[in-house]
Amino acid sequence: MTTAIPIILGRLEISLIVGTIVGIGTSLLGIFIIMKRLALAGDALSHVALPGIGIAIAVGINPFIGALTALILGVIIIIAIDRHTTIPLDAAVGIILSAALALGVLFFPSAESLMDALFGSIFKLTTTDAIVGTILGLGVIIITLIKFKDLIHLSLSRELAQSEGIAVDKDEFLLLFLLAVMVAVGIKIVGILLLGALVVIPAAAARNIGRDMRNVTMLTVIFGLSTVIAGITLAAQLQMPSGPMVVFANVLIFSISLFWSGVKN
Repeated sequence: MTTAIPIILGRLEISLIVGTIVGIGTSLLGIFIIMKRLALAGDALSHVALPGIGIAIAVGINPFIGALTALILGVIIIIAIDRHTTIPLDAAVGIILSAALALGVLFFPSAESLMDALFGSIFKLTTTDAIVGTILGLGVIIITLIKFKDLIHLSLSRELAQSEGIAVDKDEFLLLFLLAVMVAVGIKIVGILLLGALVVIPAAAARNIGRDMRNVTMLTVIFGLSTVIAGITLAAQLQMPSGPMVVFANVLIFSISLFWSGVKN
């Protein structure tokens, strides 16, 4: 059984550390998700975690394990449908999203735990969650930076990536796998229903005003990091769930980017 973080460690400080890692990791991956037009798939992937969390709570194991297991299974299903059937990916993703939500609600033992999973409860972060989330999040960031150039080429064109000797099938799986890990870590911050926004909005806002790929990347990370920190801090001050506050900060940044791009044009 996990224990809550002792007060002497500072719940807000621990939340901000984990939130910082999630903000950087999700925003980096969001660059490729936007470029490959997989925003819906990324959103559906977060919903896949719901039944995993519910089952984990019901059997008495760490919900993070249930979420990550369900997410990895979701990645495998999405890739299998995309490569081995004629079903349009967006239709398959919609089916998976609906099924995951329905199964998740059925498996959850209480309304409170369901609300925490849907909208985030970072101030209930356990010691184990904080440590494991930090390690996994840092791992995702490092791998993403190492593979950044290959993933950019893959996101621009499969054919271009193949011509440059990139193992496109493996890298596509790697991208979704890294996203699955980051989703599992980020659920505590924004919740399942809102996590897609944390992946998509910083990159979308950066593309509105970025001049080139390097500029877009820097802005995406800045937006992802700043909105998570602002959202968590505001949620702590107002005694509200962290998820809606983080998403509100993201929407505000996106709105400003739209205005700024309109002014420039």
